Amino acid sequence: MPAVDLKSLNRPLRLLHLEDSAFDHEILLAHLRAGGLDAEVERIETEAALRAALAQAWDLVVSDFALPGFSGLQALEIVRARDPLLPFVLISGTIGEDMAVQAMRRGASDYLLKQNLVRLVPALQHAVEASRSRRDQRAAREALAASEARLRELTQHLQASVEAERAAIAREIHDDVGGSLTALKFDLAWIERHSGVPAVGQRAREALDTVAHAIEASQRIMHNLRPAILEQGLVAALQWMTQRFEKRSGLETRFTHSPAELPALPPGLALIAYRTAQEALTNVSKHAQARRVKLDLTLAAGVLSLEVSDDGRGLTAQDLAKARSFGLRGLRERAATVGGWVDLSSGERGTSLILSLPMDGRPPQDEHEEGGRNADDPTTWGVDP
Repeated sequence: MPAVDLKSLNRPLRLLHLEDSAFDHEILLAHLRAGGLDAEVERIETEAALRAALAQAWDLVVSDFALPGFSGLQALEIVRARDPLLPFVLISGTIGEDMAVQAMRRGASDYLLKQNLVRLVPALQHAVEASRSRRDQRAAREALAASEARLRELTQHLQASVEAERAAIAREIHDDVGGSLTALKFDLAWIERHSGVPAVGQRAREALDTVAHAIEASQRIMHNLRPAILEQGLVAALQWMTQRFEKRSGLETRFTHSPAELPALPPGLALIAYRTAQEALTNVSKHAQARRVKLDLTLAAGVLSLEVSDDGRGLTAQDLAKARSFGLRGLRERAATVGGWVDLSSGERGTSLILSLPMDGRPPQDEHEEGGRNADDPTTWGVDP
């Protein structure tokens, strides 16, 4: 790591020197001057003075190893407890290699021997640079976490807005379109009954069939926009969905669940599971070329899991390489709004998508650690660009 130019601070380096020997303190000052380092140095000798001094802002702490009443390692623990990133350099005339290694493991930035302070200034430069780098990294992580939190809030808001708009459209279809179609059906039925002309009666019957199809289509659209069936529970909703999917697609579709009775679900979980199943089945019918589909809903260890699997062709590299595919990405964002996640696996025997939703709304800690399952998840799945 290259040494930092401490002149870039645009002020003297604030250095706290923990040293009981005035002579050794003067030697340190001489090396700082010889190295051209502009520093404001304050010497202290005791643990109490150290704790009091740490109330101020320092760029660096340099400590003797052997101190009256306590040691440099104890001083290191005090400094680390106050500021884990404050550079701390040990200087001693008696420290052994084992003790030096122990000090570095506990968080010391460097260690030097009093009889060889030639590299004092470079060591301080490296310590300050390392601290700067770690602070920058921490700030970047905090900024990223804050940005991700805002993104999750925005995603949740957008999804809530979409669901509200869907509900509004469904109500309009039910109240306006559905009502008009039903009235038209009654009028056509009256015309059929009272028409004395066979051709008119035949046309009325054909029109009744057309209206019946339109009413069925409007009902299907309303169910897709606003799944009122969820009021009967998630199990009932998924049973209804799989039955309609099997009838519409001709694919053998099986739904299983455990336990037999689900407890009351936290707000939003049932709708997310329903929408995920809806999206997954849509993708199966469009892209999988499958013969059989299975949905499995389970609740175990405080996690609600929904697996949608098929025996289709699986995903190809071309499927995963589509730059403007947002199917799985949308599912993952939707799940993340309640602390959930989505796993996807695919091969020659088909594709399996698993949605996991913690009942308490908080994901297990290891799911979001660096290198965890989310790191390698594809962000596309069977959606046309």
